[in-house]
Amino acid sequence: MLATAALVLLAVAHAAGLWSLAALHRLDEALYDRRLQLTMPQTLDERIVIIDIDERSLARVGRWPWGLAWSRARVAALVRELTERQQVAALALDAVFAEPDRSSGLQNLERLAREDLQHDPAFADWLARAAPQLDYDGVLARALQQGPVALGYYLSSDRDARRSGTLPRPLAEVDAPPPGMLHWDGYGSNIAPLTEAAPRAGFFNSVADPDGKVRAVPLVAAFEGRLYESLSLAALRLGLDNPPLRLERVAGQAAGGLAAVTLGSGAQALRVPVAARGAALVPFRGPGGPGGGSFRYISALDVLEGRLPAGELKGRYTLLGFTAPGLMDLRATPVGEVYPGVEVHANLLSGMLDGRIAVRPDYAAGYEVALLLALGLVLILGLPLLPVAASLGLGLAVLGGILALDFSLYLGAGLAMPLATALALTLTALAVNMALGYFVESRAKRELAQQFATYVPPELVRQMVRNPERYGMQARAEE
Repeated sequence: MLATAALVLLAVAHAAGLWSLAALHRLDEALYDRRLQLTMPQTLDERIVIIDIDERSLARVGRWPWGLAWSRARVAALVRELTERQQVAALALDAVFAEPDRSSGLQNLERLAREDLQHDPAFADWLARAAPQLDYDGVLARALQQGPVALGYYLSSDRDARRSGTLPRPLAEVDAPPPGMLHWDGYGSNIAPLTEAAPRAGFFNSVADPDGKVRAVPLVAAFEGRLYESLSLAALRLGLDNPPLRLERVAGQAAGGLAAVTLGSGAQALRVPVAARGAALVPFRGPGGPGGGSFRYISALDVLEGRLPAGELKGRYTLLGFTAPGLMDLRATPVGEVYPGVEVHANLLSGMLDGRIAVRPDYAAGYEVALLLALGLVLILGLPLLPVAASLGLGLAVLGGILALDFSLYLGAGLAMPLATALALTLTALAVNMALGYFVESRAKRELAQQFATYVPPELVRQMVRNPERYGMQARAEE
């Protein structure tokens, strides 16, 4: 009983944060991954399409993003094809256009007009007419203005606080961001003409856990007193015709941490639960990549060459991204060690549309402590009083109850609660009590055999050892 009580105290201290065992944290992550894998739908979400700059596109067009191969004019043609001819609901670009595109040679032509050909009116007239089409950044900016497009960018944190490009308009300006929210001090964004032209823009950062796997993506992040939205959230808002957005605090407290992001109002409101840091767990649908079966992949080359029938992608969410290994947009996730980064955002977008984003709530630690105390009471009172076989049955029943409760909370309420400590406590307490019971029982048998070995025949001694509870040194009254 004392051994079980000591184990319970250690488990409660770990859950309460008084001490930390790294092995239990790793086990919790592994159990979360397994739970996620067992509950993935592994079906195709036809609402979302990934436009893939794949090896085939690079082989035909050229390497990304240099020179004329993938000039802003070519990207603009792709954007126009998707927004005008295909009529997508929203297009998210999982890429950054951080430098001006000078591949057309417009700057050199303008220099000639100012210097060597400054007295040539025919050249000046031609250049005035050609300049709008040779200004590839302007071409892309005009394409962005015409459709529901969200540009991508990234936030960063380093000692230099490097910043490049122009940030989009923030979601909100606040005196103090919600407690626990992720903060950044740098960014890499798009050049000003593109940022100003695009209807929306969102950061595409993910959050890697200590084991390097991406399990969550920030929906909202803070930078210099302003709040910014993620790329998947920006695309969702575009596709839903820009509903009002509200940040929900924990338990309705004005100064509490962030609990959810709500789009719209009334019965049609879409609520996306998040952790205090503003990140949402990614509800992966299945294995990643073009053969994963979760989303339709279309080569960017097929889009550029107009091979899709007009309107085939009408009303769908599209994300432009990369699967070519050399472009380094691959992540380690619970469902794949080499997973396309763009599909992480696609999974989050799918989960938001379905309302199936799980969350580890702010009261998870309190829940875990209460669960451990309840388990401790059952184990302390039950295990020491039961024989070995009955103790094993009790332990297995408790393990089954823990797993059933965990899956019911996950599937029924979308709560990803901690599980490792409760399982470890039950298994350890069961092992310790069975070992102690076996040791005590073995010692009792040995003592009984020693007591009677010199008085009774060996056959009777063996019978006593098999049933020690029927024998002893105490005198019994004749009936």
